[in-house]
Amino acid sequence: MVTPQDDSATPHATPPAGTGLGPLNPAQVAAVQAGYRSEGVALELGALVNGEALPEVQIRIPISQLNRHGLIAGATGTGKTKSLQILLEQLSANGVPVFAADMKGDLSGVASPGTASEKLLARTAGIGQNWQPAASPVEFYSLGGRGQGVPIRATVTSFGPLMFAKILGLNNTQESSLSLVFQYADANGLPLVDLKDLRAVLMHLTSPAGKEELASLGGVSKQTAGVILRELSNFAASGADVFFGEPEIDANDFLRLASDGRGIVSLLQLPGVANEPRLFSTFLMWLLADLFNSLPEVGDLEKPKLVFFFDEAHLLFNGASKEFVNQVVQTVRLIRSKGVGVFFITQSPKDIPNDVLAQLGSRIQHQLRAHTPDDAKALKAASATYPQSGYKLENVLTQLGTGEAIITVLSESGAPTPTAWTRMRAPQGSMDPTAPETIAAAVAASPLLAKYGTPVDPESAYEILANRMNQSANGTNSAEVPVEDQARSYGPPESLPRPSRTTTRTTARSQKSTLEQVLGSRTGQTVVREVVRGVFNALLKRR
Repeated sequence: MVTPQDDSATPHATPPAGTGLGPLNPAQVAAVQAGYRSEGVALELGALVNGEALPEVQIRIPISQLNRHGLIAGATGTGKTKSLQILLEQLSANGVPVFAADMKGDLSGVASPGTASEKLLARTAGIGQNWQPAASPVEFYSLGGRGQGVPIRATVTSFGPLMFAKILGLNNTQESSLSLVFQYADANGLPLVDLKDLRAVLMHLTSPAGKEELASLGGVSKQTAGVILRELSNFAASGADVFFGEPEIDANDFLRLASDGRGIVSLLQLPGVANEPRLFSTFLMWLLADLFNSLPEVGDLEKPKLVFFFDEAHLLFNGASKEFVNQVVQTVRLIRSKGVGVFFITQSPKDIPNDVLAQLGSRIQHQLRAHTPDDAKALKAASATYPQSGYKLENVLTQLGTGEAIITVLSESGAPTPTAWTRMRAPQGSMDPTAPETIAAAVAASPLLAKYGTPVDPESAYEILANRMNQSANGTNSAEVPVEDQARSYGPPESLPRPSRTTTRTTARSQKSTLEQVLGSRTGQTVVREVVRGVFNALLKRR
């Protein structure tokens, strides 16, 4: 007997014939049931809806197929976040670490047990879910310490020119010029750790002392370098400088297990940067690329080493260059062999480039709305990406209730499962955000806080160039010394401290250097302000 549901989950009356909404005939129901049968460990997603929920027909995804990536899509308010939460909870319970960005703070509820209610228990009973409250082990992170969480930082060098170009909104010519600037810094032993390092290199190249070096780069005009400097200065002035520096996050810290063997859920708290979409979306891509570069090849595993959830994925691709998208496609295609699965969360499949969409084996599609001609076109395109079924998906996708989805995944054999109209399970964690004081206590108790909590300022390009300017002011004309000899006078490039996770040396600044005096002057501040607006779009430079 089906228990009465709350309003959002009221069993559908049998629709009239010809609507394309079902019901499926007995043979089709049996095919769905067989298609989602799993011999190994699987994540339970919900129950088939066929006029009403059928608790005996469970829809699930084999955990071994989660490194084939996936998509969670749907209009605002249709249940995407709750679908994400049930995946997080079950992955953690099965010993798989998870990384996810928490845009609005509501995902933090996974750290607290849920609260039972009459409606909740009625809904879960109707889909065959034996609901029990449960909390998952969570590590909270924040970008550069903005917000609650262990700070995550990256060095400018590891971020690379391609990602910086995307953040700064540079065109193709400016992006190529920025790549040459990175090459110049690397060739001349000028480690780029934070934004002031990149700013110092650009200011040096556009100064009279760096005129010949700028000309030697080839293809980098003073005007282009000035534009990059201006964009970089504006970017830094917005407060983004706190995201770059050391200690840099070690991606292996996302692969940890709790003492009881459950996977730790790493939540990146982002409410403080929600108005800087290019910043956080590109930073997420950098984290994914960092995982790709640091993890060994492992092939197909019984369960992933990590599942990475990429929320608001459309922001990653808005205005992205062809080269940037190619890098994303390559990373998504190859990271499977590193044991990492990636789920993109967005409103419509059309938000994801086709080359990326083609890599996503599992689809959880919540309701789509068709209020405009563009919406109707997107609805038709989304329907065409599913296997043939007994539904007319263009009709079904607009009729799904909150907490319902059209699902197809990869079976244990790797074949697509039948399309299934599914009433999703309820999360066992809280559906409300975890209290700020609880998050603060968890961050204070984190073993990672001692490792990443205090920023470190190593000797890098800023200090090296300031030293050169001081020597020049003391009578040494560095413009007359070849660049190679200048670098040699401060030791070979290999001896210079380069950006790395192990760099801890700080530089005393008891006196203001010539460069600091220039940067501190009114003219210098004007130049700096004009320089920083553009560095945030540069993608991924492999280390």
